[in-house]
Amino acid sequence: MSRYSAYYASILLTAASLLLVFWHPHAWWLVAIFGGLMLLGTADLLQHKSTLRRNYPLLAHFRYGLETIGPEIRQYFIQADTDKAPFSRDQRALVYQRAKHVNDVRPFGTLRDVYRNDYEWINHSLAPTEVGDHDFRIVIGEHCKQPYSASVFNISAMSFGALSAAAIRALNGGAKRGGFYHDTGEGSISPYHREAGGDLVWELGSGYFGCRNHDGTFNEQRFAEQAKDPQVKMIEVKLSQGAKPGHGGVLPAAKLSAEIAATRDVPMGQDCVSPARHSAFSTPLELLQFVAHLREVSGGKPTGFKLAIGHPWEWFGIAKAMQESNLLPDFIVVDGGEGGTGAAPAEFVDHVGVPMHEGLMLVHNTLVGLGLRDRIKIGAAGKVVSAFDIARTLALGADWCNAARGFMFALGCIQSLSCHTNRCPTGIATQDPKRWKHLDVPDKTTRVFEFHDNTLRALRDLLCAAGLSHPDELGPEHILRRVSGTEIRSLATLYRQIKPGSLLQGHMPEHAVFREFWHEARSDAFIPPSHVAKLRSSKSI
Repeated sequence: MSRYSAYYASILLTAASLLLVFWHPHAWWLVAIFGGLMLLGTADLLQHKSTLRRNYPLLAHFRYGLETIGPEIRQYFIQADTDKAPFSRDQRALVYQRAKHVNDVRPFGTLRDVYRNDYEWINHSLAPTEVGDHDFRIVIGEHCKQPYSASVFNISAMSFGALSAAAIRALNGGAKRGGFYHDTGEGSISPYHREAGGDLVWELGSGYFGCRNHDGTFNEQRFAEQAKDPQVKMIEVKLSQGAKPGHGGVLPAAKLSAEIAATRDVPMGQDCVSPARHSAFSTPLELLQFVAHLREVSGGKPTGFKLAIGHPWEWFGIAKAMQESNLLPDFIVVDGGEGGTGAAPAEFVDHVGVPMHEGLMLVHNTLVGLGLRDRIKIGAAGKVVSAFDIARTLALGADWCNAARGFMFALGCIQSLSCHTNRCPTGIATQDPKRWKHLDVPDKTTRVFEFHDNTLRALRDLLCAAGLSHPDELGPEHILRRVSGTEIRSLATLYRQIKPGSLLQGHMPEHAVFREFWHEARSDAFIPPSHVAKLRSSKSI
């Protein structure tokens, strides 16, 4: 059905009812009804606040009508959301409120069941602090020629190609206004990333888009040309992503426009393929050598890698390569298996990759055990939406957080789950200009900025209530979780902490994963240690 069918029908029915009045004077009420609908549809097309209304005049109001039903019924639907939903309705509502800069104060107490076994909270202090500035920042690459002062909350990787030109413009415009960074995703740097001049983190995936040879291998000269752009603040090598770790990806030829092909340096008329693994390196040590080389070629910009944790011995192999070679990334971004805005097979979405909290703790503890934690910064991503999500993630060991879906909601995403069809109703995840040109960039730029700004204000208020002054003071002891009807534990007791330098001293932590896999992890290969087969045959793992 045409997106404009209801609007066209209102015009035809208005005209028909006007003709009918000549024979039946009492039919004026039909003119009023259909004429009113026609005027409403025209107003939908002319306004710039709602992309959905511009793309679906009249039809969009059916959805908005459902949103405005009474609070008792709306509350029923909120409580009916399951844990399997990508995001609960109250989370989406929170993003919309902050993006639109409307009051997010809620009456009648919490919506949560405080006696539920996974309920979490942050303890408050009887001596709360007062912090004026909410622009919390951390320095990444302190020993680089061009260190970067990053916000503790940034836009996670979403490529041009997955997102529309208008969405990229609005995201980068919001990042420019708010002083936070915009990760390009592995689709390279498009002209739309450059228009507003917001800070960029250039993500380099296995396809080396924007810096590749015709055969898909890495092109150093093309990389240097783009990496030295002052707008590019950091370089991030993507090993795997939360949406589909170990899978790679495909942008179908039907969705590959001339602009995307030019941005990615790929030919038209063919599927744009991201291989499941890199060709520029094949071992942990070669990975670190590649990272160090990119840092040098970029002119000394902070360079690191992003991964979703999978086999622990492979991560341990990277850590051992750091220890043996002293080649260190400036940062590591841990992407959770529950994260990712990209479309992926159902099995990958639901059952591949370590969740962010567990992956983050493994990376953090390993670096602490090697005495490297103060030299390498850690970012984390995986369903981070609210200020409490940020606080909990930083308490577990991250230095900053990235978010993708939260910023998509700020753009107006209604979670229609049609990202892979090229028919996104809000013009965000589509390359159809008839859809994305209706997304009002200035308005959405403001919403991206407001969502970021108001979320950090809320983070500041949480810190002050807890008696803290900066997010780097957060520790796992500050976050509490109910684990049963009669037991409450802090994250410090739920997630075991490794003592600084313990791996260097040969003292194996109590963690089973370290005891089983640390000693035989290899810096020269991403292969299982020799005793894994023995453990598997004995069914010990």
